[in-house]
Amino acid sequence: MDGAKLYEQACAACHGSDGRGRPLEERGFVLELPDFTDCEFASREPDPDWHAVIHEGGPVRAFDRMMPAFGDALTDEEIYAILGHVRTFCTNDNWPRGEFNVPKPLFTEKAFPEDETVFNVRLDTDDSKAVVIEPLYEKRFGPRGMIEAKVPFGRRQTGGDDGAEIGFGDLTVGYRYALYHNLDRGNAFSIGGEVVLPTGDEDNGFGAGSTKLEPHVSFVQLLPGDAFLQSQVQMDFAVTGSALDKGIVRTAIGRTFTEGEFGRAWSPMVELLASRETVSEADVTLDLVPQMQVALNTRQHILLNVGVRVPVANSQGRKAQIVMYLLWDWFDGGFRDGW
Repeated sequence: MDGAKLYEQACAACHGSDGRGRPLEERGFVLELPDFTDCEFASREPDPDWHAVIHEGGPVRAFDRMMPAFGDALTDEEIYAILGHVRTFCTNDNWPRGEFNVPKPLFTEKAFPEDETVFNVRLDTDDSKAVVIEPLYEKRFGPRGMIEAKVPFGRRQTGGDDGAEIGFGDLTVGYRYALYHNLDRGNAFSIGGEVVLPTGDEDNGFGAGSTKLEPHVSFVQLLPGDAFLQSQVQMDFAVTGSALDKGIVRTAIGRTFTEGEFGRAWSPMVELLASRETVSEADVTLDLVPQMQVALNTRQHILLNVGVRVPVANSQGRKAQIVMYLLWDWFDGGFRDGW
């Protein structure tokens, strides 16, 4: 099937034969059109998202109605042939494809570099009744790089019904680099690291009191049926302070379901978290985290994930935690856009 020919017949009148968009005087409307040759734009979304917009028109993802629906004019095979041609406009293979941007687990770091803000929340069920909020800012640089910064703040009981402390935790800054990606094999991995600075109030339980280095490797494998596997291996090294060195392995498996063919996305996942301090005879700590991520808006760039962290091994003194995040992928639009 000739995707280039189909593109000329169905798409070039607005988007141009070169994928850059026809000039205003030729297309006759003022709506800004995407530039398919811009790899920063064109690489981010997976084919199924583009297929939805072509099939149903712009409103299916809260875009303008000037993008018409082609579902009655083109078969699915023809739409994907057109998409195969559209993908040729980005000629830089350094950009990982959006297919690797699978749902974010609550703890496991993704291999895909992001432009997003995440508000992580943890609710402890022990006597501390701690509520910790951790804003996370991630900014992508170029095809593969990303920086991030986060600093938690919260409230915890310190004794009695009225005794409570409010404070900030340790500042963390990090960098991630998408080292490898292969869409045919469906896998990708990245390397990175974080520096944790002891800015938090250690006496009241809001900081570790140590400067730490946390190098890590993250991996993603796409599986059949919109399923996925993500893993992360991390080492925590204390540079100053009394914190102990630690090895950490996080693994998450999940699958995405949609309401109907193009509706809201639901992604149930389960994570296994394992860690062990490097001192001799240290026990391995294991936790399970069942969770559910759901797209809150039509554009699906505002996401909520809610789960429970359940201690499984080395659980003395640890109780279940309620954990959640609200994620805003701001490259796809403002927080109030796309509802």
